[in-house]
Amino acid sequence: LVAERNLARNTQVSYRDTLTLLLPFVSRLTTTPIERLTVHDVSPDRVRAFLEHIERERGCGVVTRNQRLGAIHSLARFIGTRSPEHLDWCLQVRSIPFKKATKTVIGYLDKPEMEELLRAPDRRTSLGLRDHALLLFLYNSGARADEAASLRVGNLQLGTSPSVRILGKGNKWRVCPLWPVTVATLRPFAVGKGVDEQVFRGRTGAPMTRFGVHRIVTTYAMAAARQVESMQAKRISPHTLRHTTAVHLLRAGVDINTIRAWLGHVCLDTTQVYAEV
Repeated sequence: LVAERNLARNTQVSYRDTLTLLLPFVSRLTTTPIERLTVHDVSPDRVRAFLEHIERERGCGVVTRNQRLGAIHSLARFIGTRSPEHLDWCLQVRSIPFKKATKTVIGYLDKPEMEELLRAPDRRTSLGLRDHALLLFLYNSGARADEAASLRVGNLQLGTSPSVRILGKGNKWRVCPLWPVTVATLRPFAVGKGVDEQVFRGRTGAPMTRFGVHRIVTTYAMAAARQVESMQAKRISPHTLRHTTAVHLLRAGVDINTIRAWLGHVCLDTTQVYAEV
């Protein structure tokens, strides 16, 4: 995965997580210690049972189920190309089909809802200032949670023509312009730091993680929902703010190809979803 396929770190982690779920599951079914499992213990029927377990007992959606199956297909292909005696097993596992997922409606916040979310942090405290800066940055840039968490001071250009360089999916860089209000809000978090230091840090001073970003967004979303009734039925996450950025840009008359580059989409078809919304 690393040396030959050069997959991104997040993909490597996703494949790892699949195995940390699959192997204990098979071990319980076969009453065999994990270290003594054989290839044939991971039979197609047990893989199907694992996928059912993912959906029914762990409560995951079809997209997550298909993501786990994609990792298992990759494992089967790896074994099949290096162990010819397992080729028949490989073909059977790889014949397990992906499940068609229902097309979901993209969730986003309207302008008053987004404004209420940005007002939620208490900017009289240092943590409140950080949280407001993070929420505003997510809204301005449309960055994913892990992109915001890993943002470095050296990626910010806060002088003339302010912008931010973001390392996104597939190890691809993109540049997003920053609004004057975002520049003023981010500047205190960049002053006095080295170019390789992370902009957003946790309560203890440790670098923030994507889980921390998610917690901050959901916490303030619940607070804002108490003030704006229309937010109560919405499931709000960092990705909701990314959708919000795209929809608001489109409503403001920004060209859809510019939005594609802004969000870092490889294909324009992905961005076209916002036009449908």
